[in-house]
This record gives sequence, C-alpha cells and structure tokens, in this order.
Amino acid sequence: MDDFYTEVPRPLIATTRDYGAGAMFPSHSHARGQFAYAAQGVISVHTPQGNWLVPPQRACWVPAELVHGMRMHGAVTMHNVFIRAAAIDGAGLPPHCQVLDTPPLLRQLLAEAVTVDALYAEQSRAGRLMALLLDEIAAARPLPLSAPLPQEPRLARLCTEMLQQPSLDSSLDAMAAQAGMSRRTFTRQFRIQTGLAFAQWRQQACLLAAITRLAEGQAVTRIALDLGYASPSAFTAAFRRVLGQAPSDYLD
Repeated sequence: MDDFYTEVPRPLIATTRDYGAGAMFPSHSHARGQFAYAAQGVISVHTPQGNWLVPPQRACWVPAELVHGMRMHGAVTMHNVFIRAAAIDGAGLPPHCQVLDTPPLLRQLLAEAVTVDALYAEQSRAGRLMALLLDEIAAARPLPLSAPLPQEPRLARLCTEMLQQPSLDSSLDAMAAQAGMSRRTFTRQFRIQTGLAFAQWRQQACLLAAITRLAEGQAVTRIALDLGYASPSAFTAAFRRVLGQAPSDYLD
C-alpha cells in the first residue's frame, strides 16, 4: 500500500493504483484512516472483527491503526484517501470498519482528488476540493456488506468455516449442535457476539460470497443454487431486497 502519506502535512492525501486479480495485502495497519474506493473490481477486507466486501464503485472505511488485510477479486483500480486523526475527529467518521455507498458527487470528487498533488495548498481550489471530499465521505451511507466475527472461540470457528463455504442450508440447530450449545444459548450468544440473528448473519455471508463470485464471472443460476436458494429468482429477490439491485446489475 501507499505509505509515503504518513509524513505529508495535509489532512487528506488521495492516491490511485491498479492491481491484478488475486493481489493480496496481508494484515497491516495505517497511521491514518483509509477510505478505499473500488473504481473497478471487487475488494474484500478482513479484520479480527469480521469481513467486509466492497463491490465496484463502493468503498470501505478502515479506521486508523486497525489491523486489516485486503484481497482483489478481478482486476481492481483502487482510489485511496488517507485521512489524519484531526480530520477524522472533525468529520465524525466512525471508529469501526464499514462499507459505504458512493453517490455520483463523491465518485467525481474521488476521480479529481487522485490528480491533486500531495502538497496541495490548503487555501486553494485543491484544498477546498479535499475539504468537500471529506464532508461527502462523512455523509456516505453504510451498506450491509459485512459478516462480523464473534470472539467466542466455538462460534468464531464455525463462522470462519461458514465464510469459506456459506449456504442457506446451514441450519441454526445444526450450528448449535456443532458448537456444543443448546439452541437457546447459541441464539443468545450469537446475537450478543455479532449484533445479528444467525439467519441475518448467514444471509450476509451468502451475499458476500455471491458478490465475489459475480465478480469472477460466475453465472447467477450457479451461484444461487450453490448458496442454497430454491431458485435463481429467489436469489435475485433476496439480493434486490438487501442491496436494491438485481445481481446482474450490481457490478455494472
């Protein structure tokens, strides 16, 4: 990743870089907060707290000092905005990782920001552009594209395994039995640990897998059936209900 920005005396630094399919960054952290925008391709982000999936023309907010890794799915063009602590506090950016929508104005600002010199004059058009960019990042709408990981060891193991092969066929009773818990204890602990009911988390895991596989060019029908949906139309309806678009349109 781009680390030169650390000592640059500006509140925001924007960079852009292309990556090949499958490129990976092992766990690392940044002194600044990172707003990672997928101008092209899909990016997955993982932390000890969970996994996030960034479709094309969406972004992920990664707080400063948060240990995280990244993987590119398909050819990726990533625009990064690295933000100093004072600017983060002033904008009220969250202390946790999240995927964010990027409306047209924010996309245009990002495209312009990556052309700005790192040592831009703050009392100039470039400085005002960067200030507006920060405002728009802070106003971006969160998207439900994460699968938080529980800290309880038995639940963490099950969730990690399920992220590798998610399916709607994974029932609550089967998961509870694998964890060695009663249905009631499993249900209560899962919600406490992740903030989600198991059925919600399972759907999130399936959606993350679906977006990744769509980016790899797999057919909607194959994805739907592999993930345990009764039919491609059922998968499309569930996808549209959560993400507002059909799978065939989401990566455009």
